[in-house]
Order: sequence, then C-alpha cells, then structure tokens
Amino acid sequence: MQVVSARDITEQNQAQEALRIRENSRRKQSQTLVQLARSKTFQQGNLNAVLREITETAAQTLLVERVGVWLYNEERSKIECINLYDVRTKEHTLGNSLLKTNFPAYFQALEEERTIAAENARNDPRTQELSESYLSVLGITSILDAPIWLEGDLIGVVCHEHIGEGRQWTLEEESFAGSIADFVTLAIEANERNVVQEALQQSEAQFRAIFERSSIGIGLIDMKGQIVDTNLALCEILGYSREELYGKCFTDYISIEREDLKLYKRLMSGIRTDLKRTSRDGLQPSNHQKQLVERHRIEIERCCQHQNGSLVWTHISVSVIPSSNGEPEFFLAMIEDITERKQTELKLRASQEAAEAANRAKTEFLATMSHELRTPLNAIMGLSQLLQQEIVGSLTEKQNEYVSCIYSSGEHLLAVINDILDLSKVEAGKEELLLSSLSVADICNYAIWTVRDRASEKGLQLTHEIDREADICIADERRIKQMLLNLLTNAIKFTPAGEVSLVVKKVPQGITFTVSDTGIGIDSSQFQFLFEPFKQLDSRLNRQYEGTGLGLALTRKLARLHGGDVTVTSTLGKGSQFNLFLPNSEHPGNETNETNEIEEEANFTSSSSSSVIPTNKTILLVEEEENTATVLQDYLHTIGYQVKWIDNSNDFLKQVQSFQPDLVFFDLQLVKDVHVLNLLNILRKEPYREHLPIVMMTFSEPLEEEIVMLPGSVNDYLVKPIRIVQLESILMKYFS
Repeated sequence: MQVVSARDITEQNQAQEALRIRENSRRKQSQTLVQLARSKTFQQGNLNAVLREITETAAQTLLVERVGVWLYNEERSKIECINLYDVRTKEHTLGNSLLKTNFPAYFQALEEERTIAAENARNDPRTQELSESYLSVLGITSILDAPIWLEGDLIGVVCHEHIGEGRQWTLEEESFAGSIADFVTLAIEANERNVVQEALQQSEAQFRAIFERSSIGIGLIDMKGQIVDTNLALCEILGYSREELYGKCFTDYISIEREDLKLYKRLMSGIRTDLKRTSRDGLQPSNHQKQLVERHRIEIERCCQHQNGSLVWTHISVSVIPSSNGEPEFFLAMIEDITERKQTELKLRASQEAAEAANRAKTEFLATMSHELRTPLNAIMGLSQLLQQEIVGSLTEKQNEYVSCIYSSGEHLLAVINDILDLSKVEAGKEELLLSSLSVADICNYAIWTVRDRASEKGLQLTHEIDREADICIADERRIKQMLLNLLTNAIKFTPAGEVSLVVKKVPQGITFTVSDTGIGIDSSQFQFLFEPFKQLDSRLNRQYEGTGLGLALTRKLARLHGGDVTVTSTLGKGSQFNLFLPNSEHPGNETNETNEIEEEANFTSSSSSSVIPTNKTILLVEEEENTATVLQDYLHTIGYQVKWIDNSNDFLKQVQSFQPDLVFFDLQLVKDVHVLNLLNILRKEPYREHLPIVMMTFSEPLEEEIVMLPGSVNDYLVKPIRIVQLESILMKYFS
C-alpha cells in the first residue's frame, strides 16, 4: 500500500507571488528614480517639461490614474495645480486650486506628515474635507500625497490619485512618493538657478550692448591706473583700437592738472572711511556698494590727446566699482566728447565780448553825441532866452514867435537826447534809483501842473483824483515824475478832444497811478509793440504826431526798475488806460525831497530878472565851452553882476584870490579831474573862503556816487542847457 502525502501550499504560493510583485514594484520604482536622475530633461532646466516627465513616470510606476503637482501661491492662501497627468486621456492640465481656509485638516496634515497615505480617502480624517468638492466628483477612492519641501519650507504637494476599489499603500510606495516629491524640489531649484543664470546672462548681455553702443566713451581701469576694457566710443575719442589701449596707463592720454591728485586722494580716502564705518557698524558690503558708487565720484573737464595729435575736450566722470567684499576694485571712467560744446562756448564768449564791446561803444557814442549835441544846444537855447528877455533890444512880434519856436525845438531835441541816454542807462543796468518817501499829492500836483497848459491849448479837460490812503510812496522822485509826465503827455498828444485823467489808488501790494484818456485808442493786436523803443504803432501816426516812441519804453523800464510795471487797456477809437503800479517798499527814513527846480524851469517864459537885485556881487565862471560861457556872461552882466570867465582850472586859485568872487560857477567836466578836486579842497581849507558858494554845471542830473565824490565845498548844481529860471533861482538862493 502506497501512502501519498499531500500539503496545501496555496498560501505559500500566494506569499511568494506577493513577494515577487513587491520585488518587481521595488525594482520598477528604483529604475524609475534612476531614470529620472539621468534624465536630460532635468539637465535642460525646463520646469514644465520636467514636471510632465515626473507625473507621467510616477503614474506608470505606481499604476494610478492621476498624478498632480500642486504649489502654494505667493500669499500661501491656497495651492494651485501646475501640472496634472491623466493616464486615461494621456493629457496634462492645470489650473485647479484648493483654498487653505476650506480644508484646514488636510493642510495641517501636509505640514505634519511625511506622506498622506489614505486607503479610504473619503472617510480619512485627514482628507475627508476633500470628498464632496473633489474626491467624489472625480471618483477618487485612495490618495497618496507627498509634501514638497524647499529649504525647510512647505511649498506644495505631489498627489497620486487612485480610482476604483480602495487601495492600501505600501511603505515602499510611500517612500517612492516622497522621492518623487524630492525630484520636484530638485526641478524647482534647478529652474530657479536657470532663471537667475538667464537673468544674469541677459543682464550681462544688456550691459555689454549698452557698453558697446554708448555714444559716451567708457573705460574700465584697475587700481594701478591701467586700462582693462574700453568701448568703441572711447576708442574713437582717443583714435586707438581696443587692443592698443589695453594695459596702457589711462593718464597717458589725458592732460593732468595739479588738483587731480588731490581729487584722487579725496576719492580714495572717502571710500576707505566708508569701508571702516561699514565694518564697524556690521553692515553688509553688498548693501553699501550703491552708496559708495553714488557718493564717491569726481567730475572734471580735461583735454585728451588724440592719436593724430589733436586735442579733444572731454567731460570725465570717474567713480569706483567695489568688489564683492566692498574693497575698491576698478575705476569706471565715463568720457564725453564736449569739443563742439566748448567751441560753441568760445564762440558765445567771443560774441558776448563783442556784444559788450558794442554796448560800450554804444554808451561811449551816446555820451559823446550827448556832449556834442548839448554843446550847440547850450548856445541855441541860451541865446534864445537872451533874445526872449530882450536884453540886446526889442523884438517884433514875428521875431518873438521865431525865437519861441527855436527854443521849443531845442527843448524837444533835448528831451529826445535825455530819453535816449536814460534808456541806454537802464538797459545797461547802470541806472541807480535814489529812493525816498514822497508825497503822492505833491508828485501828482506837479505832474498835472506841468502839462496843464498843453491840455488847455487842445481844449481838453484835465482832472485828477487821489485816494486818501495813497498818501506816501517810496520811489525815485525824478523818475516817478518822469514816468507820470510821459504817460500824461502821451495821453494829451493822442487825444484830439475830451478828457485826460489821473487816478491814484492804494492797493494791498502798493499804489496804482492810472492815466485815462478819450483819445484815438490802440488796437489790441498792437499791444506787443507798444513798449518797444523807437516804435510808433502806425506809420500814419508818424506824420500826424511827433515823437520817437521812447517815452513808453522808458516808462516801463523805469517802473520795472522800481519793482513795478506798466500795463495798458484800450479800445480803438474810444481811448486808452495806462496803469503804473509801484509796489510797497521799505525805506529807511521818511524824509521828503523838497526840490522844486523842475517846476520852476517849466515856466521859463514867465520869469523876470527884477526879483534879483545884485549889490556889486562878483561871479567867477569856470567853463571850457565858449558858447555856454558867452550866454551866462552876457546875461549876468546885463542884470548887474561882475563876471570873470576862465576856460580852464590852471589859474583858478589865483583868480579866486585876485577877483574875490561871491559865487563860483564850475563846469563838472573840469571837477572830475583829480587835480581840480584837490584845488577845491585846498580852497575850502582857507578860513575866509570856507563859505564861498560853488555851483556845478552838468549835462544831466548827477548820480549819487558822483555827488559823493564831490568835495564838501560844492553847494549846488545846474543842468545844461541852463534855463534862466534855474539860474535866477540859484542867484536868489545865495544873494537874496
């Protein structure tokens, strides 16, 4: 009898089969990881391509339907799917997101566990929050999630999603999932390195493009002063190739001046001081480099020597480029060719000098012409006055008319000369104002009184109104009178019939003097030419109305010299309104200039010599111009004075001692001589001549500095051409 022994080995075979399957899975997982490590896709650094390969390989290795890579957004408020591979469709998608606030347990598990291996994901406490909105919708039963860590921070998760019956994940599979997450980390790191490297390469390429294409020469120089690199622009400026300049001393091509060494030392000492402070304060050099470059720069203009021997003017900016540790490593020289600009500057300087020379020539010409014109005017107006006084005999009515015409023509010509000279002074910046506190009422009364005869002759109504608050203004008395007279005279000239008015008002910023008329008016298109010198707006007006066009130009310039202005409003055919504005101004002292000689001279025809009663008074006349001397001598003789005339100052002291004058008229042109000034000072030192009146005769109102220069012996002055009223005023002042 044969005995057969039988044993059930089903479990053993099943165990061996399970072991074989696990070994195959483990081998497959290892091969997958080796394959990924050797992948050329990783070496290329394209993150999207790497993630595609990782998700496909992981899905095939673990035999799951879906594998996705999810990353946190910048705010870490949610994770977003950046690559999801579906085995059934063989497609990659992206875009889904999970908010952290909606799934707190799941996000907490990601941060705390190496992997989330959920066989029954819909009921697992870690993942059941995802069931309704995500797992059930897609039919997912089991998930294996591995967190992605980068430099100790959780940045996302790799999700392995199983569809069908629940799946129990092995330890090997969990380990594999963790390795896949590590590969994602490596891919992200590689991508970031590539991004930085590409940005660096792009930055270097851009810098090189700027360096090469810059129109400004750029040179990189080491700390020994040797040229390390140059761009094409610098090569063109110096006339050498890059190879010829390499290694050469930079200063060999630039003119050096004494202060350059000081500038270099100051630049380097400043950098070393900052480096010490950086080290002392514990600052990172990299954070301080920008400040070093910005703060430590020198800029100079120097000539460079071109290869052909010519000189090139350049503007050079030298700054220091520090190394990674903050130590100075290179000098960066920015060199701009400014030869053309320099040549232009030289031309402008030459033009300016020529303009200044022309201006000086103009001033000298005007001064000369003033003297040459005033000299005959002295005779014309002086002799006309003598004829008007009928000193040499009676005149017929027609002769009186002719003499008056001669005198008024001389007055007109004198006014033109004065305006030209005044305008020239203002434009040259030589006009100085003698500011003082003035009575507005007195100024306005003077102006109205002066022009009233002209207005009366044309049958015009002349009115004025002064605001009670406008009682005082700060101005140059002569100039404010001149401005008001110009405006009033102009208004009367261009008003055939009607009214001319002067209205003064106090405004917060100063005082306004408004001259209105009912005259011919001005077209608004002509306003731009109104204040230009030597302009009359319509050529027809030149024939109908006399004038040079200087009055308004001079008035505006004088007003602006006071800090004010002149403006105009006008309607053609209805009249004009000129507003002179003078600002409030502080002025030391409140004394009012009370000189009224201009008012007196306006009435030259009504004066009489009967009020001057000489009692054997003697006058010494020192005048180099014969015609002026003749007029004065004849008139003074006629009204009873003894006159001694000398045409130079050589015998001045001798004549004073012998003639014993009671008054001296002295030409200011002679007084400007230092020798004559000494004579006058010597004269004053003699006790018995201490109070001898001396009156200067000038061609114009003397400036303040001219008055200061005169010796204390000068008592008064007369302006040529000398009016009889002025002369008699002086005689009455010292002899009455």
